[in-house]
Amino acid sequence: MSPLEILRFALRGLSANKLRSSLTTLGILIGVGAVILLVAVGNGSSEQIKKSIQRLGADSLTVTKTTTGGGGGRGGFGGGGFPGGFGSGGSGSGSGPRTQAHDLTTQDAAALVSATDAPSVKSASPVVTSQSVTAGYEGTSATINQFVGTTPAYFAAANKTLASGTSFTTADVTAANKTVVLGSTTASDLFGRVSPLGRKIDVGGIRFTVVGVLKATGSSSSSFSDPDSIAIAPLSAVQESLTGYGALDQIIVQAKDSGAVDSAQAEVTQILGQRHDVASSGTADFTVSSQASVQSAVSESNKTFTVLLGAVAAISLLVGGIGITNIMLVTVTERTREIGIRKAIGAPRGAILGQFIAEATVLSLIGGVLGVVAGVAGSLFTIVGVKPVLVPSSIVLALAVSVAIGLFFGSYPANRAAKLRPIEALRHE
Repeated sequence: MSPLEILRFALRGLSANKLRSSLTTLGILIGVGAVILLVAVGNGSSEQIKKSIQRLGADSLTVTKTTTGGGGGRGGFGGGGFPGGFGSGGSGSGSGPRTQAHDLTTQDAAALVSATDAPSVKSASPVVTSQSVTAGYEGTSATINQFVGTTPAYFAAANKTLASGTSFTTADVTAANKTVVLGSTTASDLFGRVSPLGRKIDVGGIRFTVVGVLKATGSSSSSFSDPDSIAIAPLSAVQESLTGYGALDQIIVQAKDSGAVDSAQAEVTQILGQRHDVASSGTADFTVSSQASVQSAVSESNKTFTVLLGAVAAISLLVGGIGITNIMLVTVTERTREIGIRKAIGAPRGAILGQFIAEATVLSLIGGVLGVVAGVAGSLFTIVGVKPVLVPSSIVLALAVSVAIGLFFGSYPANRAAKLRPIEALRHE
């Protein structure tokens, strides 16, 4: 028999049980669609995070505290024009336990802008953050994802651009003035179409005067990741009103240009290492990360995340393959007499084998193609705040696997049918 005749027999067999064939195809469709869509979601999440990191600026460094670290340090709180400010401060002998990590302080940030010790550093902005703060204005309330306390240099270092108004000044920081710059989402939630400039919002019983509004970043608008749901105020005002005068959450350092990032990172590490007495403890209690290193780490973690999503979806394909085996075994049993008759009139073993493998492969191929269509269509929609980004290789791989599943899981029933002896098949009831 020619391949076309074998295919014709296979299609006729499948059409004889349309509902059964459709349900089997549906299993493959769901598996292929799930693989493509979940991999696209993982890839989209990775791209979204990369864009968020890039918005911080190519010339920026982030200093954060680690949970382990060494002993005595020299950067205590002290004088300055405002509580927790950039005064000369006490030096602090820091004779505490060697395993106690140092807090990041405003004195640390001030030390990083030394023209002598850090010639590659343009600015260093101390940052404290209060998460999920509720703000109100004339009966309207909104949750601000991040209420940031910092200094004016933060805007340039973090690549924050004003759409209207102005930022607060160093004088505002010194005097702990309650002024605030709102993100576009926060401004819209509280004021709608009304200009917020000069108006006062209530945050924890404290009134802040709006002096500026940031440009929208154009990223995801999901409530838990929207970078435009932000408010930025003078460090001293936020410490006084919301966070207290404890440790800094981070220090944002801006290098003089993108080419000086590596030099700035080395200088920052050396200065903080001396201030936190890393030499005696043997372990740094802080990390200095550039956007390149953060992106690399995020990319690696997201690759793992995407692989896990794809593996979970691939289980659906496996279940679909088992469904093909089941349906083909049932088909062989139901058509035993037909197989016997065909073999009795001279149909070779290869023709019987080819017919049932063709049936299984056609089922998986149709399911795979429809699954690709479903996966591509699903990627056009935003899912849990993430815009899926299709990975072409996942489409090719999912379709190839679906066909391979048809061949693999259809081979056993097909082989069983081909091995039937004509006389036994004809006697089958």
